[in-house]
Amino acid sequence: MVVDKSDTADVDLIFHALADATRRDIITRVLRAEQSVSALAQHYSMSFAAVQKHVAVLERAALVSKERRGREQVVHADVTSLRRAAQLLAAYEKLWRDRVGGIEQLLAEDRERQ
Repeated sequence: MVVDKSDTADVDLIFHALADATRRDIITRVLRAEQSVSALAQHYSMSFAAVQKHVAVLERAALVSKERRGREQVVHADVTSLRRAAQLLAAYEKLWRDRVGGIEQLLAEDRERQ
């Protein structure tokens, strides 16, 4: 698998953002329907500022975007970055499956020689 060095910083941001359970929950909520930061904050036992910081991490990773509507900031999910993460994981899975297939082939050849 060839890793494009220009993509590594973006991918690191995505996986860093997804590493936190609260941020994953925020993404799940905004994938279902856009929500204001205020509405999101009501679901967590943390301050509004802490939720804003989580949203900022997601925004830096391009997993969400915010749109100002009057006094509120509405959060939207961006599935493009989620797809990139899924594609990378799929590539790692293919490497793993190919390696397992190679081991199975070696074992089969060993059994034939015996």
